[in-house]
Amino acid sequence: MKAELLLRERIDYQDGAFIEMKVWRVPTPVPPSEHDLKYSLVYIVDGQRIVGYDNERGKGDHRHHGPGGAEETQYEFRGVRQLIADFRAEVLSVRGSI
Repeated sequence: MKAELLLRERIDYQDGAFIEMKVWRVPTPVPPSEHDLKYSLVYIVDGQRIVGYDNERGKGDHRHHGPGGAEETQYEFRGVRQLIADFRAEVLSVRGSI
């Protein structure tokens, strides 16, 4: 089985900032994640990641935040709906509106 794209969405703002969300179902978990999803959700301003959620191999589920997305903390994955809700809430708190 190959990776199956489940979600791909991009939201462009008039000020040049954008959100891009991608979620795939993968044949085996991306270690150390234990679920069968690979995801990347990002909010970009002036070419810099401000907020990001992903599950990179070797790091597992985590989020990037702060200037340039430099701060990294673990994220407790509780399903795609909650992932998107958490991401949007964080972007909302940074941006002021989605």
